[in-house]
Amino acid sequence: MPSWDRPVLPGAPGCELAGGVARAHPIKHGVVVDWDALEGLWERLMVGGLQVRPEQWPVLVSDSPSAPPEGREKVAELLFEALTVPACHMASTALMALCSTGAFSGLAVEAGAGVCHATPVYAGHSWHKATFRLNVAGSTLSRYFRDLLVAACPDLQLQTLPRKTVTQLKKRCCYVSLDFQGDICDPARHQRACFCLSNGCYVHLGSERFRCPEPLFQPSLLGHPEPGLPTLAFQALQKIPTTLRTRLANTVVLAGGSTLFPGFVERMNLELEAQCRRHGYPALRPCVVAQPGRGTAVWTGGSMMASLHAFQCRWMTRAMYEEYGPFLVQEVFN
Repeated sequence: MPSWDRPVLPGAPGCELAGGVARAHPIKHGVVVDWDALEGLWERLMVGGLQVRPEQWPVLVSDSPSAPPEGREKVAELLFEALTVPACHMASTALMALCSTGAFSGLAVEAGAGVCHATPVYAGHSWHKATFRLNVAGSTLSRYFRDLLVAACPDLQLQTLPRKTVTQLKKRCCYVSLDFQGDICDPARHQRACFCLSNGCYVHLGSERFRCPEPLFQPSLLGHPEPGLPTLAFQALQKIPTTLRTRLANTVVLAGGSTLFPGFVERMNLELEAQCRRHGYPALRPCVVAQPGRGTAVWTGGSMMASLHAFQCRWMTRAMYEEYGPFLVQEVFN
């Protein structure tokens, strides 16, 4: 965005760019924090990217499971008044993640770029009171990985590496340890690797490869008080009625790019089963569903959902919005 339109907060990293522009961050930890920037982004995507006229297309919007309800009213206002769409629908990312596997009931465990969630879904409805979130996610891990790189190779001035390069290196070389403490204590078990950066410098990595994603399982490593993602998933199962617990545990769907680390699925399985045994649920055997395309599961599920014939009666139309206003979204989509 033009820097004169986007005031940069003092000390905000990565916001000031060359050429009189500044980077805006419309969404933080799954919650919209800059509606003007989001409006500009959506308009640019639809008109400039997809090359469609928004007034001719209904729009399905994903909704973070822990986002405040008033955000939905703001989304409706933006879509109908600023972009003038004919109809819209808002659905939880958890439900769309499940839909990508063909399920409408289960436990969605999402780990994306900005936030992680464990959300029970039954018969197409998200269980908000049993939803748990973790603010450690992909972007946090990228920043942590940069710190690990700088500490491992202090002579290479890695602080100046572009964020995109750090993220690509994270995706390419990091993995989840199945025995973190054992691997930390035994350097012989480190899966060492050497990578050549675009500037010709070589980076030699050892424990950094599995230390990077570990905060998903131990957020305390970064000073976060919340428990790790497997614990949050178990707590979500504990919160739902006993009669539904086994059914939802049979479909624990992983979604989001931060679940793609090698070893993530195996570690989640091990820790989730250990939680069940430790807390007196030995008969509860969660079944983790990890499809290869789970990095874009929400997108896939949303496209499948919106294509269903039975879904076409669930749009909130412009006429409904004009008659009842944005408050109607709470009734229509809750």
